[in-house]
Amino acid sequence: MNRLVVLIVLCVALVSGCREPFEPDIKAADLTVLVVEGYLDTEGLPSQLRLSYTRNIQSDDSSQPSYPSAEVYLESASGMDYPLTDLGGGVYEFSYDIPENDNYTLRIIANDGKTYTSELIKPILTPEIIDVGFEKNESGVEVYLTTKGDQNADDFLWTYEETYAYRPRISTSFIYDPAVEDVVTRSFEQRTNMCYRGGVSADLILETSSRFEDQFVFRQSITQIPQNDERLSVRYSILISQKALDKKASEFWEILRKNTNDLGSIFSPLPSNIRGNIKNDQDPTLPVVGFVSLGTVRQERYFIDVREVVPWRADVPEYYECYIESDTVLVEKYGQAFASGSFVPVVPIVLDGAYTPIGYQGAPRRCTDCTLRGTNVKPDFWVD
Repeated sequence: MNRLVVLIVLCVALVSGCREPFEPDIKAADLTVLVVEGYLDTEGLPSQLRLSYTRNIQSDDSSQPSYPSAEVYLESASGMDYPLTDLGGGVYEFSYDIPENDNYTLRIIANDGKTYTSELIKPILTPEIIDVGFEKNESGVEVYLTTKGDQNADDFLWTYEETYAYRPRISTSFIYDPAVEDVVTRSFEQRTNMCYRGGVSADLILETSSRFEDQFVFRQSITQIPQNDERLSVRYSILISQKALDKKASEFWEILRKNTNDLGSIFSPLPSNIRGNIKNDQDPTLPVVGFVSLGTVRQERYFIDVREVVPWRADVPEYYECYIESDTVLVEKYGQAFASGSFVPVVPIVLDGAYTPIGYQGAPRRCTDCTLRGTNVKPDFWVD
């Protein structure tokens, strides 16, 4: 959904980037177009529909929400209604196991009184993902999948979510506790030596299986991880979602992909070419951007461990010039050195025959604390 909005706004920016700004005689309201995007799973897997409005790039009015408040439901040809749950922020969740042999219509009733209706949607049964794997190459690591289309599922759209574990440049088990004015061992909740981060990729990956013999899509590239990227510094996970599209949906996403990839060229197709399967009930001539599909979503999670791609040395700019201070911070100086939290104890200095340290060597927090860039809470799906 966000890529649709950004695409339209950037194309307006492209026009305004000329030496003499062009200011068309268009009312700001005319640029507020509903954007709808979603692929709703028919077997109960929670899936999301996203609604938003395009905005005038020259407007600095941020008081109005960029998404509508609406009632959204799916209506079957047999007369059943399936209301979507409003999660806020223009996001609506669909989590029903519905008959795939029925036809459906999506209806949107916005709080401004406008209503929108989709074309009749027929669910598509998406084939299973046959295999997911990776190959190390000169550029890094390529993640791929293999699948097979059929007479009902020829066009595919793949999306994916990435999550990866990483460590800071310098690990420490210690923390200064102002309550006791001493350095103590970190609790499990305070650990900063292993974290997780990731997100949903904005890439649009499309392919038509009928281009291949027996509709066998072999080793379709999903993503390329550059050599020494931090994502493979410890352990990496990718969740790939495979979605079968009908021909019209495939054409829509292909236009969007071309706009996304070619943006900036004077010869690029413009967003005015992007129409979907949603119309404004009051005035069908008004533009509505987006596409809603129904079908089964096939998912596969895959892990890659750094031991599988050695040698791999993560290059992380955030950790450039990290160091452990050579001078020892003595006990009486703990508060002065560590109380602010920007400098943390790392290496205990213990004299021969002693049981307690006389002090600690420290390092900047940015070099030791992975929670500055992620979370130390392991995801539920994570497998070590």
